[in-house]
Order: sequence, then C-alpha cells, then structure tokens
Amino acid sequence: MNFLESLKMASAMLAANKLRTSLTMLGIIIGNASVIATIGLGQGSQKLAEEQLESLGPNILFVMPGNQKGRRTTLNVPKTLVWEDAKAIASQVPTIEAVAPEINQRQLISYRNQNTNVTLIGTTPEYSYVRNFPVATGRFLNPIDLKRNQRVAVIGSEIANSLFLFSNPISQRIRINNISFEIVGVLEPKGSFFGTNQDESIIIPLTTMANQIVGETSPHGTALSIIHIEAKSTDTVRAAKFQIENLLRLRHQITTEDDFGVQTSKQMMSIVGTITSGLTILLVGIAGISLIVGGIGVMNIMLVSVTERTPEIGLRKALGATQRDILSQFLIEAIIIAISGGIIGIISGVSILMLVGAISPLSPTISSGTIFLSLSISGGVGLGFGVIPAQRAAKLDPIVALRRA
Repeated sequence: MNFLESLKMASAMLAANKLRTSLTMLGIIIGNASVIATIGLGQGSQKLAEEQLESLGPNILFVMPGNQKGRRTTLNVPKTLVWEDAKAIASQVPTIEAVAPEINQRQLISYRNQNTNVTLIGTTPEYSYVRNFPVATGRFLNPIDLKRNQRVAVIGSEIANSLFLFSNPISQRIRINNISFEIVGVLEPKGSFFGTNQDESIIIPLTTMANQIVGETSPHGTALSIIHIEAKSTDTVRAAKFQIENLLRLRHQITTEDDFGVQTSKQMMSIVGTITSGLTILLVGIAGISLIVGGIGVMNIMLVSVTERTPEIGLRKALGATQRDILSQFLIEAIIIAISGGIIGIISGVSILMLVGAISPLSPTISSGTIFLSLSISGGVGLGFGVIPAQRAAKLDPIVALRRA
C-alpha cells in the first residue's frame, strides 16, 4: 500500500469518528494557542518597554535611593537621597544638561463631589524638559512656584477628562490632602510607563510637596524618591554616571557599599529585556506542558482505537497487509490529528494576539519562524506519541485478531 492510500484510509477513519478526533485534538489546540500567545505577548511586552525607555532618550540617567544590589522590594526604600544631592549634581557634574529631583506618593484628590486616587509628583521646572512632559494647555511649573511654595498643580490628561469633562480645568481648584491647589496646566497624553498611567498624575512644586504634603522624612534634608538626569549627549553618559557616583560617595562618606544606585536608560532597557525574556521562556515552558498533555491524549485515544479496530487489523493482515502498512496508517492518523490541532491552535493564538492588540497598548508580534516551529513540534508530538499505538497495531497476530471479530 502506498502513502496516498494510507493517507486516504487514515483520513476516512478520523472523519468517521469526528467527536473522538476533536476531543483528541483539543490538547494540541490549547498547547499551540498557548505557545503562540505567550511568545507574542512576551515579545510585545518587551517591545513596549523598549519603546517607553527610548521615549525618555538615550542620554537619561536615574539616581535611586538605597542599595540596588541588595534591594528585593520597593517597600520601605531608605531615605538616602536628598534635594541637596540633586543640587550638588547640577552644580558640580560638568557632563550633565539638567537635573530634575522628584518626590512621588499616591494621594486622594477631590474636586467638588468627585474623588480619585492619583500619583502626586513633587518636582522642579526642569522635570518637563528632562522627562519630556509637554503641556497641552496652560503652563508648567516655574521657579517662582518653587521659591514661594505655591499651591499650584499641573494635571494629567485623564484627570482633566474625568474631572473637567465639560469645563476648562485651568484656574479651577482641587483639594490634595485637604489643601486647595490651583490648576495652572494640563499635560499632553503620555500613556503608561512600566505599568503606571502617567496621564493620572498631578505635578506640584517640590517645595510645596515637601513642606505641606509629606513633611521632612530625612534628618539630612528633603528626601527624594528619584533624581532624573539628562546628560549633555550620548557620548557623555558613561562619564556622567562615573562622576555622579563619585560625587555621591563623597557627599555620603561611603567607604563600603553604595546607599544609592545610578542607572542609565540603556541599562534599564537591558534589565527589562532580561526580565521579559525570562518570563516569556517560563510561560512558553508552562504552555509546552499542554502540548505534552495533548500528546498523551493522542496516544491514549490511539491505543483505544487499536483495541476497537483489532478485527479490522486482523482482516487487513489476512488480506496481505504488512506490518509496515498497518504501522504507517496509525502513524499518519496520529500526525494528522497533531498537525490539524496545531493549525487550529496557531489560528486561535494569533486571534488572541490580535484581540489583545486591539484592546491594549501592547503590539503583540509573532514571527513566521515561531509559527513553523510550533507546527513542527505538533507534528513531532503526533509522531512521537503515535509510535507506541502504531507498533502495537502492527504487531497484532492476524489469527488472534480475527478470533476477536
């Protein structure tokens, strides 16, 4: 019997048992859909993170409090960075362009009878330049606001849309920590940044934040959450990092481990890439288990099929069919189930990615190589788990098989 005849016979047998064939394919479908979806989402997450970091610019540095190597959580971060450190960096490091210190905290704000929880940022006028936060209407903070502890606020676009849908927010007043603030500007939409919606933030002067909202939390001065720094060019980023580290070590009188960390946007991009790649591999491994479970399902159903079709196998052998003919037919059935399930799973996975792309900021991508690999694995699963049932069918004694008829 040639391959084409075996293929026709295998297809006919599968078509005659549609429900059993469909249930057998289900594990393969779920496994392939999971692999395609997880890889696509992983690549999309990595791409989104890289785009967000690139939007900051290649010459941005971040100075964060606490020992970065030993830190395992973002809770209870040591108050080791103060405003005086930022001022020293701005005045003594020649390779930088601008410095924007920041204090951030979640706060409940209110406008008339509406309340919402936002990220409150206390900073300086340089923040708009360093972090690329352009103003859509009104103005940003200025040095006078900082000097006079002005109760003024620049709000994100989503806050403006939710609280002031039918009115102009400029000159309106909101309450933060039971203190009235005048809105002087509305930021242009920025989207999310590492899971934080930047359009739900409110920016106020750093002095006002320190003196009237959070208070003095460090004995050495105004404690900061982070310092954003822009180097003069991409060529001076390494020099700026070196100079900032040396300056802070001198200021903090450090002789052992640093109580701060300096990261460049490139380093953060590398860290994010490592994390997302690791998560993608983990998720793909978990999804791969579904393929193995699906393969076991194929083997179980094929074994049941061999038992049910024992008289048929005996009759075919009695009519001259060889072990090779029987073996090839059952292997072909297993491969058809696996590849068909793989194709349906790939279509399902791609559909999931399209749906996620339509309702979220992620842009999931999947390469043709990944699709080909997934389909190859499906075929391999069918071949691998179909061997045992096929061999069992091929080795049946025709006389014993006919006696069971």
